Amino acid sequence: MFWMKVCAVMVVCSLALGSVVGAEAASPLVGEMKKIDGKPVDLSSYKGKVVLIVNVASKCGYTGQYTGLQKLYDSYKDKGLVVLGFPANEFGGQEPGSDTEIATFCSTKYGVTFDMFSKIVVKGPDKAPLYKSLTETATPAGDVKWNFEKFLIGRDGAILGRFASGVAPDDAKLKDAIEAALKAN
Repeated sequence: MFWMKVCAVMVVCSLALGSVVGAEAASPLVGEMKKIDGKPVDLSSYKGKVVLIVNVASKCGYTGQYTGLQKLYDSYKDKGLVVLGFPANEFGGQEPGSDTEIATFCSTKYGVTFDMFSKIVVKGPDKAPLYKSLTETATPAGDVKWNFEKFLIGRDGAILGRFASGVAPDDAKLKDAIEAALKAN
């Protein structure tokens, strides 16, 4: 009887470990999204890069982070970093503009050259599939809390980290995570 219990426990443990070890997290980099100029982009085209996804807004207390995001992109783009900006208007109506207005604002005020996308919904029942995937699988899971929340995705497409709005682009915690991801194969 004792050995039967030991064997049962071993089978359960090996099945659980096998499902953890053998499982690959589904990448949020799937499907097509429109860039801010209206051209479609297959998100899987970013696999093999380190991707920083940020929900952005033009009239937010954190809007100045555009400067830091551009600086990150400039510093690490040749090593494989891409920054993807997703304008969203769910938080205090802080992104009321059209895609054209947003694009003009970002390029003229902040010199943004990283990829910007068409305005999307990042919270609530109409949440874009990308953000549904990000918020369900990142640690911690849960809705985006405010503008300029950041998700870091590794070259393999797996979510490596989630950073709150208050974590500035030049924060050592974020930069260290990006540098580690860029060194990983």
